[in-house]
Amino acid sequence: MTAAPPKIPRASPANPASSGLRFAALVLGALAVIIGTLVFFFNPATHGFYPVCQFHRLTGLNCPGCGMTRALYALLHGDLPTALRDNALLVLALPALLARGLWLAAKKSRGHPAADFFPGRTLWVLLIIALVFTLLRNLPAFAFLSPA
Repeated sequence: MTAAPPKIPRASPANPASSGLRFAALVLGALAVIIGTLVFFFNPATHGFYPVCQFHRLTGLNCPGCGMTRALYALLHGDLPTALRDNALLVLALPALLARGLWLAAKKSRGHPAADFFPGRTLWVLLIIALVFTLLRNLPAFAFLSPA
């Protein structure tokens, strides 16, 4: 008498929430590549189709995002000093954002429940950092923090 062949386990139906997260990650990744390519090939200092900061236009003050596109352009071309001059907050925040995103993606891929990208307390700290950066870059003593 021969032994029965082993049973093949049934595939569980795909988790809709998981497929939605994958789709969102794919869309965000594609968007990042498209924006990065656009900024790489079209210098924000010489091309006028980029959005203008309305806060700066109305008040003459620099917001935390002023100079961000030029800083991204400089980073994509390997010019760290110019990127720091245009928007130091972006340059210093990018490695932390990338590390946090990779950590959460690794956690999720191992099947562990992933927390929020940033917990609530962390968001308050980030808001305070952005406000302090905005205040400092608009003071004459910290003019080096303002985009050129």
